[in-house]
Amino acid sequence: MTSFAPAVRNHRRTALALVLCGGLTAALAACGTEEDPDKGTNGVAKLTAAEIDEKARAAADAASAVRLSGTLVSKGGTYRLEMKLNAEGGMGSVTSKKQSFALLRVDDELYLKAPAEFWTHEESGDAGGSSDVGAADKLGGKYVKVPEGDPSYRQLRGFTDKKVLLDGLLALNGKVNKGGRDTVAGHRTIQIVGGKGEGGAFDVSLEDQPYPVRVARGGGGGTVTLADWGQTFPLEAPEEDDTVDYGGQLPKSSG
Repeated sequence: MTSFAPAVRNHRRTALALVLCGGLTAALAACGTEEDPDKGTNGVAKLTAAEIDEKARAAADAASAVRLSGTLVSKGGTYRLEMKLNAEGGMGSVTSKKQSFALLRVDDELYLKAPAEFWTHEESGDAGGSSDVGAADKLGGKYVKVPEGDPSYRQLRGFTDKKVLLDGLLALNGKVNKGGRDTVAGHRTIQIVGGKGEGGAFDVSLEDQPYPVRVARGGGGGTVTLADWGQTFPLEAPEEDDTVDYGGQLPKSSG
């Protein structure tokens, strides 16, 4: 009498092998379809943190222009910046808790524009307080030329100097490390951090040029976004009839 048991066992083994093979094939296919996080990027994320830092700074230095928007916190207070900068100067506004004023610099010519209230001040020792109303009326709403010898010139100029401002913003304290990935203003980014983040951080674009696109300063020093890299903008001195040259030193102000 002929037994069919071996044939049945062989059939089962074959079926099991087909199932295992099919499962392995599906798993391999699934692995093959996982998206490469660096696909379509500039490849910067594959570099070391130090290399990313170097490339981001080089890209920022080489860019002809940039727009900054955000908040800076220092011992002198908190400032809201809205600035456009290029190699010749910059323009925009600076807002503090008490005051808001516009800045414009073309080469070494620096101008400050503020409302009349900015130019009023109370004299110390005067119980009733007094204001230089004449100066306030004269300077309010005008572009006031800031003399290079005035103590405020250097500080105010710093807000309009691309290299000075970016060098300060992009300074990281401690060992530079890689942070996480994110999307900032539609750009995929990789973050680099000082230490574990306490030394500051900035996000570097993984698309096109590796520009810094967002900065978080260490110690709660504020957050600034950087955009419009390389986009030119008009930068011209104000009209003469809209300008006041106060002389060798600016008058006191409430700001």
